[in-house]
Amino acid sequence: MSWLRALKETARSGLTIERRRLEPVIAARGALGLALVVGFSLALFGPAVAASSAFGAFQAAIATFQRSWRPRPTLALASGASLAVSTFLGYLTGAHTVLFLALLLLWTFLSGLAWAAGPTAGIIASSNVAIMLVTVTLPTSVATAAGHAAVIFAGGVVQAALVVLLPVRRWGAQRDALADALAAEADYARRLRHDPVAPFDPVPLMTARNAAAVTPRQARTRPAELHGARGLAERIRPVLASLADPAVGVPEEGPERARVRELLGAAGEVLDAAAHAIRHGEPVTLPPPALAALRTPDTGAILRGPSRRAALRLAALLGDVVETAEPRTETSGMRTEPTRMRTEPTGAEHGRHRPRPTLIGLAPVVLEKVRAELRPDSPVLRHAVRVSAVTAAGYLLGGWLPFGHGYWAPMASVMVMRPDFSQTYARAVARFGGTLVGVALATAVVQSAHPGAYLSAALAVVCAFGMYLLMRTGYAAAQVFVSAYVVFLLGMAGAGLGQTVRDRVLLTLLGGLLAMLSYAVYPAWETPRLRGRLADWLASVGAYAAVVSARYADPAGPASPDVREALLKTRTARVAWQEAVARATHEPVRHRGLSHAAVEQAENALAEFGRVAMLLEAHLPEHGAPPVPAAAALAESLHRSTERGAKEVRERREPHWEDLRETVTAWSAAPPDHFLLDKGAVLLLGCLEELTTALTESRRRR
Repeated sequence: MSWLRALKETARSGLTIERRRLEPVIAARGALGLALVVGFSLALFGPAVAASSAFGAFQAAIATFQRSWRPRPTLALASGASLAVSTFLGYLTGAHTVLFLALLLLWTFLSGLAWAAGPTAGIIASSNVAIMLVTVTLPTSVATAAGHAAVIFAGGVVQAALVVLLPVRRWGAQRDALADALAAEADYARRLRHDPVAPFDPVPLMTARNAAAVTPRQARTRPAELHGARGLAERIRPVLASLADPAVGVPEEGPERARVRELLGAAGEVLDAAAHAIRHGEPVTLPPPALAALRTPDTGAILRGPSRRAALRLAALLGDVVETAEPRTETSGMRTEPTRMRTEPTGAEHGRHRPRPTLIGLAPVVLEKVRAELRPDSPVLRHAVRVSAVTAAGYLLGGWLPFGHGYWAPMASVMVMRPDFSQTYARAVARFGGTLVGVALATAVVQSAHPGAYLSAALAVVCAFGMYLLMRTGYAAAQVFVSAYVVFLLGMAGAGLGQTVRDRVLLTLLGGLLAMLSYAVYPAWETPRLRGRLADWLASVGAYAAVVSARYADPAGPASPDVREALLKTRTARVAWQEAVARATHEPVRHRGLSHAAVEQAENALAEFGRVAMLLEAHLPEHGAPPVPAAAALAESLHRSTERGAKEVRERREPHWEDLRETVTAWSAAPPDHFLLDKGAVLLLGCLEELTTALTESRRRR
C-alpha cells in the first residue's frame, strides 16, 4: 500500500461519527463536574487556579470514558492524582528550560511505556503530559505550585464523587460485554442454519471474560445475572457447532437437517432474549415459537446418537442461560431433561468469580509487562522513544519559532501518537482538521466578543460537553471542541490572548508533521512480524487440539481445566493475529513474505483447524468413561507436528506434518473405536496441509 493510500485509509476512520456510541447523560455528568469545579475555584481563588482545577476535572472525566472494567470513580481518582503530580513537577521546573526539558523527556518516555499496561493507562499518561505542557504556562510561583496541584486532584475527586452520586447504568459496561457475547452466540446459531461450518469470532467471549474479573469489593455488589451466563455461553458454542456440522452425523438435507435448523433458530431467539434482558436489566421475554421448538418431543424420534445428545444438551444449557439472566424466574419448563443434561449447576457459577487485583496489587503486574517490552523490536519501546523525542523537539521548535505559546506543537504530538501506524496517522489528520475549525471559531469569539472570566468558563464547559459526547466516535469532531475548550480556558485565565488562529494552527500542524515523520524515520511495522504471530497461533491451536485428543485416552469430562487453559491461549493468539493483520493492512510497506492472499488463506486454515478441535472437545467422554488408547498417539503427533511447524513458519521455511500424517495413515487400516476421532484427525491434517499450501504459494510469488 502506498503512503498516500495508507494516509487516506487511516484518516477516514477519524472522520466517522457513530450515533449509537453517543452517551449524552454521561457527557452531561462530566460537564457538570467540570462546571462545579471551575465555578467554585473561580469564585474563591481566581482565574489561574480555576484553569488548573478545570484541567484536573476535565481529564478525570475523560478517564471515566475509557474502556476499562474497573470502577469509574477509581479511574477518576487515579487520573486526578497522576495529573496533579505531573503538573506539580512541571511547575517546579518550568522556569528552567534544561530541567523542564529533562523532565519532559523522562515523563513522556514513561507515558509511552505505559501503553504496555493497556490503552487506558496509555491514554491517561499521554493526556497528563499534554495537559502539563499547558498548565505550566499559567502564571504562578513555586510557593503556590502545591496549591495548584491540590485543586487539580480535587477536580478528580469531584468527578469520582459524581460517578458515585449520579450513577448511569451501573455495571453497564459489564452488562454490555456479556450481552454482546450472548448476541454473538445467537448470530452464530442463525448462521449455522445456512452454513454448517460457519466461522465464529471469539472476541466477544474474550471481552466478556475480561469483564467478569472483579475486585473483592466488586464481587460483593455484582448483580446476580452477571455471575454465570458467560460460562454457559462458553459451553453453548461447541454444542451449536457439533449440532450443525455434518461430520457429526446429521446429513446436509432431509428431516434431520430441518430439525437441526429449527433448533438453531430457536437457540438464536432465546440467546437474543437473554442478551436483551441482561443489557437492560429487564425480565426475560421468551418467544413462544422458540419455546415450542425446544420442548417438542420429536427430537428423540428424528435425531439419533451424537446429534440427539447435542440437542438435549443445548436445551438444558439454554434453560440455564435464561435462569441465570433472570434468577428470580422459574424457567424449568423449558428444559427437556434438566437433571441429566445440566453439565454444571448454575449455583456453582454464582459461587465464584475471576479475581481482579486492586490498583496497588496491579503494580507488580504492570512493572513486569513494562520490563517485557524493554527490547529493541518492541512496538511499545519504539513508541516511547518516538514520542519522547518528538515532544522534546516540538517543545524546542515551538519556543524558537516567533509565534509564542509554542506548547501547541508538542501537545499535538503527544496526543496523536500511538504505538501503531494507523492510529497515529488517523489521529494526526483528524487533530489538524479539528484544531483548524475549533481554534478558528473559539478565537473569533474571544477576539470579537471579549467574554469575561465567567462567560469564558461557561463556554469552556459547553465545549467540554461536546468533547465528552463525541470522544468515543469521530476523533476529528471531538478535536473541534477540545481546541475550543483550551482557547476559552486560557482566555479565562488571561493567557494566550495574543496568539492568532494562524499561530495555533501552524504549531498544531508542526506537531502533527513531527509525529508522522517520526513513524517514517523510526517505524515499528507489524507486517514483518506477521509470520511470528501466525506461528504463535499455530503452536497454541496445535496444543489445544493435542490436549483435547489426550482427554479421549484419559477421560476427565468436558470441564477439564487443561482443555480450558489451552482454549484460552488459542483465543489470545488468534486475536493477536487478527489485530496484527488489521494494523498491517494500512501500513505502506511490502508484504515481506506473506501476501494478502496468503494471509487470508492461512487464517482460514487455522480457523478451521480450531473449529475441528472444538468439535472434538464438544464430544469429550465423561469422567470414568472407557478410554480410547489410540488418542494418545494422535495427541503426541499433533503436539510434535505443530511445534515443529511453528518453528518452520518463524524461520520462513515450508512446514511439514509427517508425524500427524503417519498417525492418520496408520489409522486407515484400523481406525479407533470412536465416531469422530478418526474423521477429526483427517480434517486436522487437511487444515495443516492447506496452511502449507498458503505459505508455499506466498514464497513462490515473491
